[in-house]
Amino acid sequence: MTDALRQTFITPDWPAPSNVCAIQTTRIGGVSLAPFDSLNVGDHVNDHPLHVAQNRQLLAPYVPTEPVWMNQVHGVRVLDAAKSSCIESADAAFTKQKNVVCVTMTADCLPVLICDQQGTTVAAVHAGWRSLCDGVIEETVKTMAVDSRQLMAWLGPAIGPDAFEVGAEVRTQFIEKDAQAVSAFKPSGDRYLGDLYSIAKQRLNQLGVTQIYGGGLCTHTDKSRFFSFRRDGTTGRMATLIWLT
Repeated sequence: MTDALRQTFITPDWPAPSNVCAIQTTRIGGVSLAPFDSLNVGDHVNDHPLHVAQNRQLLAPYVPTEPVWMNQVHGVRVLDAAKSSCIESADAAFTKQKNVVCVTMTADCLPVLICDQQGTTVAAVHAGWRSLCDGVIEETVKTMAVDSRQLMAWLGPAIGPDAFEVGAEVRTQFIEKDAQAVSAFKPSGDRYLGDLYSIAKQRLNQLGVTQIYGGGLCTHTDKSRFFSFRRDGTTGRMATLIWLT
């Protein structure tokens, strides 16, 4: 199964240094049953615990150590993954140490990977709309403590701009934090369609991060490859992983 599993992964297409490794899983290739079929790595979605454990174990041949799984709470806390010995509540993790695996789980929220051009620091960010609005990307870049102009980012699969429908109150929250966010929303009846990719790029650009890659893979519309909470309600989670060698 593991050889076939490798073929289901998405490899981030970005000019990261050769010692920066990253993997994006899909929903394909695991043991979970519907509605978590099949490579669900989320242990908080009421899937069978043994199935989740087996799915996480399936990733073992592709990572140097057990990923530092977080209890994601849609906040802005950033973990130092090398110093985290248990599942802590946070929505981003970074490391400067080799073979420490940062990971975020998503099923519509935006996974963001960040590294520096020198290959000294990496981070994985869980940018759901609340954490994105409140500054989880900004907090991660600050915590990485490197020149932001030396950073690059990859945006993984998330709910796309034609599917992420929100109320006016969500749009207002983003605009209150950053006026340019107005360009990331378009009317949809009495609601709005929001572009998480666009907002993430705006936030990164404001920090001085201009090398931004990825985006465009919509979890909501690609049911064969991706879990989507908005689409299915009860569903699994994909993993976005990054580490240094």
